[in-house]
Amino acid sequence: MGFFTHKTEIAPCTVEVSHKFESLHAHVRLNNGAVIEPGDTVQVQGPEIMAPFGQVVREDREAVIIRASGIERLWTRFTGNFEVMELCEFSFSEDVKL
Repeated sequence: MGFFTHKTEIAPCTVEVSHKFESLHAHVRLNNGAVIEPGDTVQVQGPEIMAPFGQVVREDREAVIIRASGIERLWTRFTGNFEVMELCEFSFSEDVKL
């Protein structure tokens, strides 16, 4: 992989969208075993998936993986540590204090 170039891959994937009281999520599983590295971008092809309340919808799709260039990967690894530290400044609790 070049230090300044991108590589594009097409991968089959399964998209799962849950719209339940217990779980509200959207997950993408790459079915060919592709590994996403820091700085990579994944774009799932096809129309928006809407799950009705109380249901989970699963669809097979194709995903376009745009691999980060070497410099982008280094930059993402370097700046990612600072972004994680921003998350450490917050805490979540059920106690409400006014």
